[in-house]
Amino acid sequence: MSTKLRIIPLGGLGEIGKNMMAIEYGTDAIIIDAGLMFPQNDMLGIDYIIPDFQYLTERTDLNILAILITHGHEDHTGAITHVLEAFPSAPVYATRLTAGLLEVKLKQNRNLNHIRPQVFRAGDQFTIGPFKVETFHQTHSIPDCVGFAITTPVGLLIHTGDFKFDHTPTDGWAPDFGRIAEFSRRGVLALMSDSTNADRHGWTPSESTLDDGFERVFRGAQGRILVATFASHISRIQQVARVAMRHGRKIAVTGYSMIENIKMATNLGYVDLPPELFVPLDQIKRMPANQVLILSTGTQGEPSAVLSRLAQGRHRQLDIEPGDTVIMSAHVIPGNEEMVSRTINKLIQRGAHVFYHPVEQVHVSGHASREELKLMINLVRPEHFIPIHGELRHLTQHGLLAESLGIPREKIAVVENGMVIEFDHSGQMTIGERVPGRYVFVDGAGVGDIGPAVLRDREILARDGFVLVIVTIDSETGELLAEPEIISRGFVYLPDAEELFAEARHRIRQVLQESNGQTSMRKRTERVENALKYIFQQETKRRPMVFVHLNAI
Repeated sequence: MSTKLRIIPLGGLGEIGKNMMAIEYGTDAIIIDAGLMFPQNDMLGIDYIIPDFQYLTERTDLNILAILITHGHEDHTGAITHVLEAFPSAPVYATRLTAGLLEVKLKQNRNLNHIRPQVFRAGDQFTIGPFKVETFHQTHSIPDCVGFAITTPVGLLIHTGDFKFDHTPTDGWAPDFGRIAEFSRRGVLALMSDSTNADRHGWTPSESTLDDGFERVFRGAQGRILVATFASHISRIQQVARVAMRHGRKIAVTGYSMIENIKMATNLGYVDLPPELFVPLDQIKRMPANQVLILSTGTQGEPSAVLSRLAQGRHRQLDIEPGDTVIMSAHVIPGNEEMVSRTINKLIQRGAHVFYHPVEQVHVSGHASREELKLMINLVRPEHFIPIHGELRHLTQHGLLAESLGIPREKIAVVENGMVIEFDHSGQMTIGERVPGRYVFVDGAGVGDIGPAVLRDREILARDGFVLVIVTIDSETGELLAEPEIISRGFVYLPDAEELFAEARHRIRQVLQESNGQTSMRKRTERVENALKYIFQQETKRRPMVFVHLNAI
């Protein structure tokens, strides 16, 4: 009875995205979700960020029994290949649509393309080691979402996943209010609840309210319409396609992930549209503009996504034409505001009419606002409360909300990634040690090999550029054998810098003469670098990276 139940948030607490949580009892553990996060605009060159699950890999005594996935959005599934590479024998549990989205990812990895998730339906129950898992249907902005009720040897845990209480969801499947309320009669040790909209008053609008907004935009559009949304927004894609059918438009899809997800969702029956509605991308050039709808990705301003390439005129098959209408049907993730604004402005410069929330009702949040969060707490009536999924400001507001509903402050755990929450068999909650919870950057094929030092270097290079100096000297006398060669990129405009670089060459000669025969090559190199940094900073007020190579022959 001395064994404690441990909840270890590895991602998603203190940030938006890369949601991942481990629940541990003794040497057995399960993982809930394995998501990614989009890089912020100062994370140059980074493709995406995944949770730091080093704690799990270093616990050689720990048996990862299963990975449970709440729904198919990238911030809950995007790191699944990385997690499975570390724990290839752990079975993955997901609903039918979520499993289909996971398989699209897994088949791109030759080491994991044989893995098939174990599919369940909301309402199913299964036992995994010491954990009895009950699933219940939630409404969000994608079909087939679930929360988990996990009976442990210490007590009952409720994990809501992402949710809102949508009474008129597009798929007609309302939240399972009865099941959620039933848990309270058993006694809930702790509720872990989505906090993304904890600072928004009222109720989050239903997904069905978007139909009117799309109708208004489609009626006013004279040219082509391009709708950008997340590739996993299956419900949104279905909504847009139905409006397109009513207005006599054919659909062309661009972006590999969106094409594959639509194929998968169609095969599984989550997208119900006639095949003749879709046309190849290269065919739309021969069609009247008012009969064309293009579906794409890129709502977060990602440089490699379709919409960003269109805004910059870098797409191989498409160009934005004057009179085009662009609909951005997604919420801007915190940290991406600057990139999204830049994309919108460039689209407008190219002649497009751009619609986004709040200019027009073309997106609603998939997350519960304060009144819905209150309802969840009152339905469950937990003994302890743990806000999850959100920045610290969201978690804090959610904690205060729970306190206002009668949960004592000492029974509310507002924690960030890596902070371990423990429960003993008496139901006592304590905050334990903190395990690593850093950002793990994915840059091309590299995972975790890029750290803050490299990002700082990239920031300096992007801001002030670099100067490379090659100096050839006599290996015996140390005298200059040729004029120092100076190569500069991103620092100054070379034709206007002749005087500056002439002064730099003069200073190089002085430093070498002063240190000749007295210091090592390494020391002489350092002195030249420091002298050049001083000159450049004094003359330009910039601090480029300076590299000096002394070539002794």
